[in-house]
Amino acid sequence: MGGPVKDRAGMISGMAPELDDTIWHFCTGREVDPSGALAVFEEAEGRSLVLPDDLAELRGFDRSLPMARITLRVHSALDGVGLTAAVAGALAEAGIPCNMIAAYHHDHAFVPWETRVQAFETLQRLSQEAGA
Repeated sequence: MGGPVKDRAGMISGMAPELDDTIWHFCTGREVDPSGALAVFEEAEGRSLVLPDDLAELRGFDRSLPMARITLRVHSALDGVGLTAAVAGALAEAGIPCNMIAAYHHDHAFVPWETRVQAFETLQRLSQEAGA
């Protein structure tokens, strides 16, 4: 297994998108319990969490915008340039909003639940075209 991929073409062609079947919600509050969260980010306005549907419901959060997660399986370098822009651009061209979260090993695109299949297919095409 090699190290992180840094070049734009390599990141895009190797992204191997993977669609998660969990429904996710972006939630916020001042002193919100972060346990069970996929992601936590501290902002001046409060703590932001990405919670699975059942936990968001249990804690009484707004669940009006369910999201799907598409993980980009390429181990992208933290200082790589262009992967987020390419993904967000391809989804924007398809009329699909996305929220990106970049973690240490992988990037994750969160899209509205009802667009998940179209978004997944769009990213598969982008990856295939970059590898051609």
